[in-house]
Amino acid sequence: MIRRFALLALMLLPAGFAQAQEEGIPLLHSGTDINNVSSLQRGARNFMNYCSGCHSLKYLRYNRMAADLRITEPELAANLIFTSAKPFDTINSSMPADALNWFGKVPPDLSLIARAKGVDYVYSFLKGFYADKTRPWGVNNLYLPSAAMPHVLFERQGLQKPVFKSEPDGRGGTSMVLEGVEPMTPGALKPEEYDQFVRDIANFLDYAAEPIKAKRQSLGVFVILFLLVFFVFAFLLKKEYWKDVH
Repeated sequence: MIRRFALLALMLLPAGFAQAQEEGIPLLHSGTDINNVSSLQRGARNFMNYCSGCHSLKYLRYNRMAADLRITEPELAANLIFTSAKPFDTINSSMPADALNWFGKVPPDLSLIARAKGVDYVYSFLKGFYADKTRPWGVNNLYLPSAAMPHVLFERQGLQKPVFKSEPDGRGGTSMVLEGVEPMTPGALKPEEYDQFVRDIANFLDYAAEPIKAKRQSLGVFVILFLLVFFVFAFLLKKEYWKDVH
C-alpha cells in the first residue's frame, strides 16, 4: 500500500521536478500567481520582447491574450505585435527557416511548456544559465544540460559560473559534480529584480498554457462549497428517511 501511494505521488509531480531531482539539483520555487494581472502583463511584455523572436505560442491568439490581460487593442498593436500579424492571429515566432542550422534544432513552441514541465521548471531554467566555454553559445544550463539556446537575458542577469563539489565515484576515487551556480559578472538588474523579471515570464507562460486556469480555479471554489452545502442537506434527508428503520 505504501509503495502504491509513493508511486502515485511521483506520478503527480511535475515532469520538470522529477527531471531536476534526477539531476540532483532541486527546482527553485517560482512563487507565481495566475491571478496577478500586473505580473501577467509584465510577463507578456518580457516574453514578446525577449522570447517571441525564436519561440511561438501557437495555441494563443493576440486578441485573446489582450482581453484576458486587460490590454487595449492600440496598446497590443504598439507594444506586443512585432510582425505583420493581425490581432486575431496566433502568436508565431519570426524565426527564419534556417533556425535548424543556427541552433542545431528548431526552437520549440512554448504554448504548453508550463503544463508539461511545471512553472517552477520554467522559472528555474531562466535562472540556471552559467558560463561554459565548451558550448557553442558559451553557456549551459543547470536544468537542461547541453541546452542549444543562448542566454538571451544575460545582459539583465549577468553571467554565472558553475559550482562543483567532490563526490565518491564508486571506484575508490572522487569526481566533481555540478551542484549549482554563483554570480560571476553583474547584469543590468539586481538579483531580486531579475527574479521578478523571470517570475513574470513564468507566470505568463502558465497563463498561456491554460488561459482559462484562473477562472477554472475560482469556479472550483464555488463548486466545492455547493457540494458541501448539498452534502449537509443530503445527510439530514438520509437521517429523516432512516430514523424509523431499526
